[in-house]
Amino acid sequence: MHEAHRKAAELHELAAQSHRTAAEHNEKGDCATSVWHSERALEYADHAYKLAVESRNKSGEIESL
Repeated sequence: MHEAHRKAAELHELAAQSHRTAAEHNEKGDCATSVWHSERALEYADHAYKLAVESRNKSGEIESL
């Protein structure tokens, strides 16, 4: 279970990194690359959320988010 939390944290960090990269490309006027990095950030964040929910549900600490 701790492994799932660790993996979720890693994915959140990858999402944050992708957001920063998207912002840098946006500032440079490179919209296509900015959008690509933004989409990657969303994918990382969605996957991290799913892992966190799965881990929480397996731990028996079911609470609404």
